[in-house]
Amino acid sequence: MITGCRRRLENDDRRRPNLCASASETRMLKIYNTLKREKQEFKPLVPGQVRMYVCGMTVYDFCHLGHARVMVVFDMATRWLRGDGYAVTYVRNITDIDDKIIKRAAENKEPIDVLTARFIAAMDEDAAALGVIKPDAEPRATQYIAQMQEIIGQLQQKALAYVAPDGDVNYSVRDFPGYGKLSGKSLDDLNAGERVEVTQAKHDPFDFVLWKRAKPGEPSWSSPWGEGRPGWHIECSAMAGALLGEHFDIHGGGQDLQFPHHENEIAQSEGAHGGTFVNYWMHNGFVRVDNEKMSKSLGNFFTVREILARYDAEVVRFFILRAHYRSPLNYSDQHLDDARQGLTRLYTALKAHTVDAAPVDWNLPQAVRFRECMEDDFNTPEAVAVLFDLANEVNRSGERDTAVLLKSLAAIVGLLQRSPDEFLKAAPAADDWTSERVQAEIDARVTAKKSKNYAEADRIRNALLDAGIVLEDTAKGTTWRRA
Repeated sequence: MITGCRRRLENDDRRRPNLCASASETRMLKIYNTLKREKQEFKPLVPGQVRMYVCGMTVYDFCHLGHARVMVVFDMATRWLRGDGYAVTYVRNITDIDDKIIKRAAENKEPIDVLTARFIAAMDEDAAALGVIKPDAEPRATQYIAQMQEIIGQLQQKALAYVAPDGDVNYSVRDFPGYGKLSGKSLDDLNAGERVEVTQAKHDPFDFVLWKRAKPGEPSWSSPWGEGRPGWHIECSAMAGALLGEHFDIHGGGQDLQFPHHENEIAQSEGAHGGTFVNYWMHNGFVRVDNEKMSKSLGNFFTVREILARYDAEVVRFFILRAHYRSPLNYSDQHLDDARQGLTRLYTALKAHTVDAAPVDWNLPQAVRFRECMEDDFNTPEAVAVLFDLANEVNRSGERDTAVLLKSLAAIVGLLQRSPDEFLKAAPAADDWTSERVQAEIDARVTAKKSKNYAEADRIRNALLDAGIVLEDTAKGTTWRRA
């Protein structure tokens, strides 16, 4: 059944600016499909249309760098698809009921809806700072309880779900023949209890909960199985199905969700409806910190806000896109500093020109290379290399048309959206050299020069240079940029 919300999404003609001259009639976009373990030519179910669902955030805390990567990666993919002429319906959910949310609200002694509203607002702020366009729909789990119960009822009718002695409704994993096809995992090869909760009430250790019986003091909803609340996995099956249909094009998320979450989504959705759930599964790689997995237990856990206090948001976006989305992303101050310097090079190439993004002539050699990179499973590292080649050409030739092409290609993936002066003055460095601090040093240098204290003026210039900040004296005064 097509819900009213899904109809609104399908009929919504609010499309982002198309920076391509025209949609290619010979598209050769290839996507690495986790389900098939290979790159496959992308063929949407409906020509010219793409329906995509991405697992979003569980809103009990501030977003961390792993969340930022998911948001930026699938924002990039959405921008490219729309720029190539596809009508994209992009859904990214919000989990607003969950064990962690309940625990955090209890710890804070605040209502759950107050907690989740605060962190949804913070998530929106972080996403906007990173240049992430809002999805077409951001469904919240608590709005789809009825749809979840409907799927659970269908699974129970097909003997794929059972009511356990403790009152929970569980999914019977071994009764779904295709279980493990996404992750490649065999239940017989896994250790009992790996990433699953083992209880006496389960028929099998790998069975997972669809509906949790209410506990005292926890939020609950009425259901055919008594008061309770949904399990985590059923939420996405219900929201994706309600907004995109029982069968859609792309499902995305972090690599950590491949098993068991996405595996369980397939079991639920295909078990209930009997057909294919998703055609292409995309998973972005893990985030590592100094070559160690990011985790709170290791003390190397960074929120987006902590990072943005030290680095310009576009630098962080550039850092994420400079790595292929399926590769591990290794966070370190050095890598962020390198990203800042790289982005500065691109902006500096545009400094002599006042240009805006324009429709791209895809017959130009550099544009052809850029398209080939992006159509090869969104190969942004190679696409960024094309941008650097264009920047070098602008610096050599000074041609305005080349600067326009650089700006236009970068805009397709959400980069180089500001004026060079705005970026070069706004980006905070890792050593806390904010714009205000730099300007104070420039003012002090001006005072020193007026007093003919040239030694002090030179000291200030050299100190800033050591910090990666270059002063440029002009007839209109002193400007600065990051090296």
